Amino acid sequence: MARILSILAAGIGQTVAITAAAFVLGAVAGFPLALMRRSPYRVLRMPAAAVIEILRSIPPIVWLFIVYYGIGSDVVKLSTFQGAVIGLGLIAAAYLAEIYRAGIDAVARGQWEAAKALALPRRATYQRVILPQALTVVTPPAATYAIGLLKDSAIASVIGATDITFRAVQETQANLHGLSVFAVAGLLYIALSVPIAAVARYTDRILAQKVAK
Repeated sequence: MARILSILAAGIGQTVAITAAAFVLGAVAGFPLALMRRSPYRVLRMPAAAVIEILRSIPPIVWLFIVYYGIGSDVVKLSTFQGAVIGLGLIAAAYLAEIYRAGIDAVARGQWEAAKALALPRRATYQRVILPQALTVVTPPAATYAIGLLKDSAIASVIGATDITFRAVQETQANLHGLSVFAVAGLLYIALSVPIAAVARYTDRILAQKVAK
């Protein structure tokens, strides 16, 4: 068991790196998508809605194949890490955009009206009034998605990313001890998920206290 653990633990770095990079990519790209999705102008709102639906409707494994074997082979050479991050990051952008939109929509209408009464510019309205309150709504579902993304990162093994799942498959093929190998892999994923949930709870509590002030 210790030998299996040491073999699979070698893939933790790749798993964490793929998850973190894809989440950051999705978090950054998802924000303008969310703003476009809320735009009063159809020329912005409709394309954003279409992009989000397309990204969410196609299975993650298909996106990885499109990015790595399609774009990666025909347009520019991508490493397995880059292909995994781009593929999962695109999907993350779509889901996080909807999370952002829900968080912004959850802010009471009176807050918007108060900002307008104070003649705050739109940018200042978002920075000082809306986003601080929306963050308290966004944090829990974003953290939940981050945990889901950690699990989805296992799909990257199909394009050769040397993560936990990739090493578990290799070990199983070598020794045919699938049950014990994947039981250890499952425990590693659980162990990686717990800190994310803990940080999310702590962050949510701090943000709630700041908004209350």
